[in-house]
Amino acid sequence: MKRNEIWRSYGTEHKEMTERLLAACDLKELIFAKCGAASFDARIGIKPNLVCPTPASYGATTHPEIVSGILSYLKGAGFNNLYILEGSWVGDKTSEAFEYCGYRALSEEYSVPLIDTQKDPVVSCDCNGMKIQICKSVFEADFLINVPVLKGHCQTKITCALKNMKGIIPNTEKRRFHTKGLHQPIASLNTQIHQDFIVIDHICGDPYFEEGGSPLTKNCIMTALDPVLTDAYVCSLLGFETSEVEYITLAEAAGVGCADLSQLKLITLEGDASDDTPLSRRIMEIDYAVDQSDSCSACYAMLTEALERLQSEGLLENLKDKICIGQGYKGKTGRLGVGACTGKFEYSIPGCPPDAEAIYTYLKNYITSEK
Repeated sequence: MKRNEIWRSYGTEHKEMTERLLAACDLKELIFAKCGAASFDARIGIKPNLVCPTPASYGATTHPEIVSGILSYLKGAGFNNLYILEGSWVGDKTSEAFEYCGYRALSEEYSVPLIDTQKDPVVSCDCNGMKIQICKSVFEADFLINVPVLKGHCQTKITCALKNMKGIIPNTEKRRFHTKGLHQPIASLNTQIHQDFIVIDHICGDPYFEEGGSPLTKNCIMTALDPVLTDAYVCSLLGFETSEVEYITLAEAAGVGCADLSQLKLITLEGDASDDTPLSRRIMEIDYAVDQSDSCSACYAMLTEALERLQSEGLLENLKDKICIGQGYKGKTGRLGVGACTGKFEYSIPGCPPDAEAIYTYLKNYITSEK
């Protein structure tokens, strides 16, 4: 497999598809090429996306069948020093995601440990001039396999290979990333963390929201070597220009990979790719209703979900006040806010993050009562 290639398979037997795809890409030889004579003793880390404890069918988390296929392939090839590492977003517990998303069962079936990076020791690293605390367990991998979900994101438009590495930093750093606007920190983080192989879950990711809820079935699994090229291709599938997702161009400039889609070679191993055409619909724009300042993904995602419901009911256009959200409002006063950071506002929806249903109910009452 070459660095400018993305391999893909279409079908519904996701575990078996994954195994055949890895065999076709000759993952075993890629591990040998990096780890040399000690390859069979190499410690191989597998990083899925378990942002929250929701089933993969909801469109937010990596299908356990894909990871099962990876584990089955690696075990069959003679690699046994394997582990799964992940840290859910701020506000949810990784342990619950491991359990609810089927990874506890995978761990037991394949005798593979689960590492909760929310509880992991950290290492301070210089990431292209930015100091970032990174979870120690990622550095224990001789070979790192990234297994992101191809999906949309309410703040960065898309999330896949590059942003999935955010799960290997502690919650304190996740919050700090938002105070710095996400894009530069994500790009900087990827200068320190090298993804050796990428298996993309394009089965039914939600093309609009990171936490799922509107899954779009594609029944596709892809493999790649270049995370920048991967994310540039994801932009094209979700209807965006690469330039609209700043962390991709920043990562390319920092030498992480190539974003030039003219260099991309797509190889379809199985199935029909004709239905995988770019989306024309974009993530809902809510800028007119929101004043955000350094908001965390979980909080912003919950607000977005609530606003979409209000918009579909024709209520959002009646909201007269801007909704404030984010760490930038800590200790400040104002009219209407969401989350613990706006606790001193006249009207504030509590929680860190608050539940989407709670936000929806509060704002609906706020709008209809004409405060």
